[in-house]
Amino acid sequence: MTQNATLPTRRDEAWRYADIDAVQRLGAGALDAWDEINVADGDTWHHTMVVGSDSPELHRFRIVLGAGARAELFATNIGGDFTRVEVEVTLGTGAHFEFGGVTIGGGDAVREFVTTTIHAQPNATSNQTVRSVHWGTGTGNFMGEIKVARGAQKTDAAQDFKGLLLEAGASANAVPQLEIFADDVKCAHGATVGQLDEAARYYMASRGLSPAQAQRLLVQAFIGDAFVELEDEAERETLLGAALTALERVTL
Repeated sequence: MTQNATLPTRRDEAWRYADIDAVQRLGAGALDAWDEINVADGDTWHHTMVVGSDSPELHRFRIVLGAGARAELFATNIGGDFTRVEVEVTLGTGAHFEFGGVTIGGGDAVREFVTTTIHAQPNATSNQTVRSVHWGTGTGNFMGEIKVARGAQKTDAAQDFKGLLLEAGASANAVPQLEIFADDVKCAHGATVGQLDEAARYYMASRGLSPAQAQRLLVQAFIGDAFVELEDEAERETLLGAALTALERVTL
């Protein structure tokens, strides 16, 4: 069997918007490289990351949360080539999963987050907030699947995606999926894509701010939602700073 025979195609739902040519450059071996994380009952796993370079990147996490455990993952994706962060998390009783992510950039790169959140036991909660800012012909994707098992009553799961397109050639895609087998649950998702508020830009210009300064402030406010639940101020500034540094590459 050749290596390409094991690689995904766009017919695979989870890879629908991916850069398949870049995935082929990564090779089939990269698809088996999962970070396996087991969080014991009552413990917390916390991780922040800035990902992206001029070569394709694939970061995969498989997380299992014990009863009352918590996982927190916050990421800024600034890839100059295809960059994908993929998370599969299984929640025990009363566990919580928190995810905040930003994809940002131009060029023709595809930057994406893909999550599968499995509520396997009752009383677990999850919250995912993703913001996407793109220009040129850049693309930001969020594919988030929530699965609620038959016995996972009192599940409370939420996803929120917002995309901001700074140029007409850019795109953002959100694919929320729900698979629910319990009847006493709360599962919500929302997705919107738009452009910068011209009224806000005009107001800032009238107060003496340059177009670049106004754009930076508006984008900073927009992406800040993804990191609201990140308590460490230094980590939050690192993630926001990486995103805003990427923004400096565009002049509109």
